[in-house]
Amino acid sequence: MFKHILIPTDGSKLSEAALHAGLQLAKEQGAEVTVLYVMPDYSALMYASEGMVTYNPSELRKDAEKTADKVLQAVQDMAKAEGVECKTARTMNFSVHQAIIQQAKDSNCDLICMASHGRKGIAGILLGSETQRVLVNSSIPVLVHRPVV
Repeated sequence: MFKHILIPTDGSKLSEAALHAGLQLAKEQGAEVTVLYVMPDYSALMYASEGMVTYNPSELRKDAEKTADKVLQAVQDMAKAEGVECKTARTMNFSVHQAIIQQAKDSNCDLICMASHGRKGIAGILLGSETQRVLVNSSIPVLVHRPVV
């Protein structure tokens, strides 16, 4: 039924559970898998009450890339353990949901499998529900994985 599944991840436990579910579905369907890590571009949000906060954009990017590489390496290990081959991709974008939808289109995916929600704390507040945004804006079917509580 599905030939290519995109699984976005942010490295959270909920995202990891959705990744397991997506890999299992891909294995059952004989589908290709692409796992995407979107590095949120917070640079546009770095303001203080007295103006712009000083930061080093190259250091911010390096740190984001290091985190993405760590998460995607864990994904590769998980996929290998499940017996599923997967490609990985990473991108930096202020709009996480748009990056997910664009990657799904660019990779010719016919399903996006993602967690019901992800990041916590300030990142969650700033980002809001990316899953909800993907659901509302994607023309590609979205499978939302909600963990059993």
